[in-house]
Amino acid sequence: MKNNKILLIYTGGTIGMQKDPETGALIPFDFSKISQQIPELKLIDKEIDTLSFEKPVDSSNISPDHWVKLSQIIEEHYDNYDGFVILHGTDTMAYTASALSFMLENLSKPVIFTGSQLPIGDLRTDAKENIITSIEIAGSYDGDVPLVPEVGIYFEFKLLRGNRSVKSSAEHFNAFDSPNYPPLAQSGVHLKFFKHRILPVSQGVFSVHKKLIDNIIVLKVHPALNKDYLSHIINLPGLQAIILETYGSGNALTASWFLDLLRQAVEKNIHIINITQCLTGSIFPDKYETGRKLMELGAFNGKDLTTEAALTKMMYLLGKKLSKKALKQAFERSINGEMSF
Repeated sequence: MKNNKILLIYTGGTIGMQKDPETGALIPFDFSKISQQIPELKLIDKEIDTLSFEKPVDSSNISPDHWVKLSQIIEEHYDNYDGFVILHGTDTMAYTASALSFMLENLSKPVIFTGSQLPIGDLRTDAKENIITSIEIAGSYDGDVPLVPEVGIYFEFKLLRGNRSVKSSAEHFNAFDSPNYPPLAQSGVHLKFFKHRILPVSQGVFSVHKKLIDNIIVLKVHPALNKDYLSHIINLPGLQAIILETYGSGNALTASWFLDLLRQAVEKNIHIINITQCLTGSIFPDKYETGRKLMELGAFNGKDLTTEAALTKMMYLLGKKLSKKALKQAFERSINGEMSF
């Protein structure tokens, strides 16, 4: 294994905090001095450089502008590094990882997200193992071929595909899950890569897509959903898409007012995307009449997409200014492993 160069990018979040010994308050530390917090990094046979957002961002405040900023950093340094590790707050990590999986077109190097549930300066922190192993993964090559040439999330001994991941726990170290796709790698005594699950190295020219359209609403179907509320949503100025989280395998109410309003939305060129609100599984819109009605209206089949992937994929595709037919076709096929079929 060659001595690869890794760029460690700190965006903000719990992982970059340490306790002030006098006040006990959490304060950010200087990430250029990360080796003082994790002296074990000196033992890794990799050349590690660090780069930090000038003003670290709590993940609750992450926006599409930050996704563009991150993608620009990777674009600027792409030729000079063999892999990238992004330190990010956990609350929106799955959104950011999903977004970059689409924005980094023809990616052929590892981009690994990680973070922690406890600050890096905490006695029981999970930050050190997450960072060390993420760096090892980002620098894992078979000759000149990276073992993980895609966007992933590493947390608590598992590497997950970024656009398949969801935050599943606010309390446990095992904070992320990939409900519809198995891990890409497992960390134990040895790093075990499941090569048949990992995307192949892209043969295309790497580029960054920075145009994202955020005129999208995520709407969860529930028994108290009412006509006035939905009517207000579809009449929002500039609205271009509704991510509809439906029941089970893609079912929603068949009340005439509901279907009439969705029909009006479609006539206004608002795209309806049908995904399940269940943690696992996929939609099969032709299985029941309730799902078939949405399909007949022209709703996009979101299959087994996570909400995070459905939202960011639509933002990405809307930015490409495709025709309605081409947009639906592009959305309903996998771009970077975000769908199972």
